[in-house]
Amino acid sequence: MQVAICCDITEKAYQNYELMTREPRLEILIKIADFYNVSLDYLVGRSDRRV
Repeated sequence: MQVAICCDITEKAYQNYELMTREPRLEILIKIADFYNVSLDYLVGRSDRRV
């Protein structure tokens, strides 16, 4: 719920991203990466380095 609030999206929308039934826009991916303090590459599985 906190991530959804931070990203200004609904909790259901965030759940859909986690379940991989929908893909977030780039601006949402950036907000999620910022929330978790990780790089975009780490968030999308392109790197093992968190930052």
